[in-house]
Amino acid sequence: MSEIRNLEPKAVWNNFDMICSIPHPSKKEAKLVEALIEFAKKNKLEYIIDKIGNVIISKPATKGMEDKKGIILQAHIDMVPQKNADTKHDFEKDPIIPWIDGEWVRAKGTTLGADNGMGVAAILAVLEDNTLVHGPIEALLTIDEETGMTGAFGLEAGVLKGDILLNLDSETEGELYVGCAGGIDGSFAFDYKKETTPLGLSGFALDIKGLKGGHSGMDIILGRANANKVLFRFFKALDTLGLRISSINGGSLRNAIPREAFSTIAIPTDKVAEAKKLVEELSKDIKNEYALVEPDFEIHFNPTALEANVIDLDTQKRLILAVYACPNGVMRMSDSMEGLTETSTNLAIVKTDDKSINVSCLLRSSVDSAKMDLAEMMDSVFELAGAKRTFEGAYPGWKPNMESPILKTMQTTYNSLFGKTPKIMAIHAGLECGLLGGVYPSWDMISFGPTIMSPHSPDERVEIASVQKFWDYLLATLKNVPAK
Repeated sequence: MSEIRNLEPKAVWNNFDMICSIPHPSKKEAKLVEALIEFAKKNKLEYIIDKIGNVIISKPATKGMEDKKGIILQAHIDMVPQKNADTKHDFEKDPIIPWIDGEWVRAKGTTLGADNGMGVAAILAVLEDNTLVHGPIEALLTIDEETGMTGAFGLEAGVLKGDILLNLDSETEGELYVGCAGGIDGSFAFDYKKETTPLGLSGFALDIKGLKGGHSGMDIILGRANANKVLFRFFKALDTLGLRISSINGGSLRNAIPREAFSTIAIPTDKVAEAKKLVEELSKDIKNEYALVEPDFEIHFNPTALEANVIDLDTQKRLILAVYACPNGVMRMSDSMEGLTETSTNLAIVKTDDKSINVSCLLRSSVDSAKMDLAEMMDSVFELAGAKRTFEGAYPGWKPNMESPILKTMQTTYNSLFGKTPKIMAIHAGLECGLLGGVYPSWDMISFGPTIMSPHSPDERVEIASVQKFWDYLLATLKNVPAK
């Protein structure tokens, strides 16, 4: 039990603390699923585990609310496992340690899992409280949202009976989300030959650290540096001095802007002094370019043991050119909604193994044709470089419905609670609503949540005051759901 259990509303924070205590990174949610089953049994609620592994818990309407439209409360149970390099943490075994930092709750050197643990915690608080007023409720707790929306992809028609989906996975209190971006994963592989490291070279570790990273959808608009792009900028410069690359380990998750990238390289011994000067000068340029958004940027260029092998020169050259040329960041802003990113891509991972170098990107767009055009652009870059190309895991965006009945109800409810009108937004991230709406096209859908900053990074934090407002709003919405 942690100090957050003293915060209000206690029901939500107690459940969130319980969630933090159970390891639940993407694809490793089994222990949390077991806890949810025990929760349903303890509260004498009907539940099922569907074919893909989603947990669905049902709660009947309170007396006098039986004629209300059925509500599906939806959140995903997995979290993004990111930690600082100096933090010792095993996401499959160790609990998340939340702590109160002024007006925020954050974790000790890791992601907090407020995305989407706060949504799950709120749903559990609704399910266990028999004093609340609401119509029929079904809780849809999906698996593996962060690495492929597996639970949403696998949901079958006819399992759920409700009419309105309340997705609790948005991250700014006071905003109602009515649309989101679709996405597709791009993977590119270079097969290479190991060559014995030539004579006359000196070994170095070239590492990028200290970047902010963040959510590749929500934070892509902030113009933060991408550790992989920065690393390859150094590779491109050092290539003129006879650079040879032995290994690369940049980024770890397709939906997180890479904060760190590590490499072992070799430089001709007679060019070491020149290489050090080049690295120092380029570091100054990059620090100047990102002075406001990346104040903690670090480049480490330190001598290390010379590796026995390097990547063959032909593959190395094609790799450097392709990654250097690969699009990254915001490609286009929306014409229909001010301030919304329409299309973007994140060069998320570059890693070597014994036989290949693998590059992973996540492409997003609220316009499906633009998403596929970006895929074709990236495919062209890597085809020219001779890489194997794969695009998979495509999921649709969620088209806004400004005539939504639940939207109008929630606007009125928010105004009556807080004396102002909530903002109507679309999000440049992959909410599950797009997929779920494809299976249940008649659903009326809204997404909302408390304020969460820097998800998908160790800087993730949730604003304490926003959780109370989010909770009050959720309960008022359930009470005001329209009749069938």
